[in-house]
Amino acid sequence: MADLFWPGDEHAGDLFSEPAFLSAMVRVEAAWLATLVEHRLVPADAADDLDGLVGPDDVAEVAAGAESGGNPVIGLLKLLRARVEPRNTAAARWMHRGLTSQDVLDTALVLLAGDASERVLAETRGQVEALATLVREHRATPVAARTLTQQAVPITFGLKAATWLESVVAAGRGLAAVDASAAVQVGGAAGSLAASSELAALQDDPDPAGRSLALVETFADRLGLVPVAPWHTSRGRVTAIGDALVTCTDAWGRIATDVATLARPEVGELHEATGGGSSTMPHKQNPVLSVLLRRAAIAAPPLAATLHTASALSVDERPDGSWHAEWATLRTLARRTVTASVQARTLLSGLRVDAEAMAANLAEAGDALLAEQRSIAGLLDRDPSPTYAGATDLLVERALATATTYLQETS
Repeated sequence: MADLFWPGDEHAGDLFSEPAFLSAMVRVEAAWLATLVEHRLVPADAADDLDGLVGPDDVAEVAAGAESGGNPVIGLLKLLRARVEPRNTAAARWMHRGLTSQDVLDTALVLLAGDASERVLAETRGQVEALATLVREHRATPVAARTLTQQAVPITFGLKAATWLESVVAAGRGLAAVDASAAVQVGGAAGSLAASSELAALQDDPDPAGRSLALVETFADRLGLVPVAPWHTSRGRVTAIGDALVTCTDAWGRIATDVATLARPEVGELHEATGGGSSTMPHKQNPVLSVLLRRAAIAAPPLAATLHTASALSVDERPDGSWHAEWATLRTLARRTVTASVQARTLLSGLRVDAEAMAANLAEAGDALLAEQRSIAGLLDRDPSPTYAGATDLLVERALATATTYLQETS
């Protein structure tokens, strides 16, 4: 896929695409049907993997029919039943029993979010490797620190890159934690598991409610997700995904802002590996990746805010519109984060550091950058120390250790 409105979208490939969404919903239906069969709540001959029944060519039909019921599950289920009927009447009869549309759609979204997160985490690992290299190579490269846009005190570029590194690792760990807790949605019509419990009760199960909870555990295990209580109107799991994605774009946006600033010709301390051209000014080498990363960082938080608004407006036992607002929002946020993750890795892997320009800018600033050191020395009536590096070495070592641990955790 590619998107004229969002350059680089092709990096996200099929992730969170409409065909992927359709496939995920079918996977959910198949896993639930298999679970019912395994627990002997439906006839054994109802077993069917639902494979080959629907595909990308059916997206338009399912999408067109979604308006009448407010979601695509109803039309998909009708299509699945019609197509499985000739080969398996029992499967057509028993599929979806005990679920509601929201169970299928929510679980499918969780699966899609997991796929997107896996890609982002793979790219994040590459970013950490590139950043660790920058930190090691430039731990002693002097550069002017800047605060509130003004030159402040001398630091090293390795220290600056170490702060980038720490933020990327923190974002990666946050996303991994959310991904590890990704959960199924199974509640039935109103979150009470009444239908599945009734299926068990009418077949003389001694513990119908316990059987329903066992169904959820088996179902979750089949999908590689966590079994939890229904969360139809408790949407913290969705906002957590959004927040984790935005934390990633925050980290990359900060790096991109630094790079774009230090790549200005009048500063010249950093350069992207390949600058972008101009349609009318051939001399320009625009920091395009930094620009696109800043775009993602600016656009992501409002999308997460929409998820939070939807969560706050969830009502009763099933939401009326707030749930519906989540689907496209989460898709857009996830795809854009995947795209940004690729662009961030590319930026960092090719970032060029101009140590001579850094030294020249320091020299031009002169002794002004040591004013704080002199003022502290004056308080004690002592001469300033030979250097003003503070705990730079320890902070750099700590960042490198963090990177090493993270890379071991994610290997």
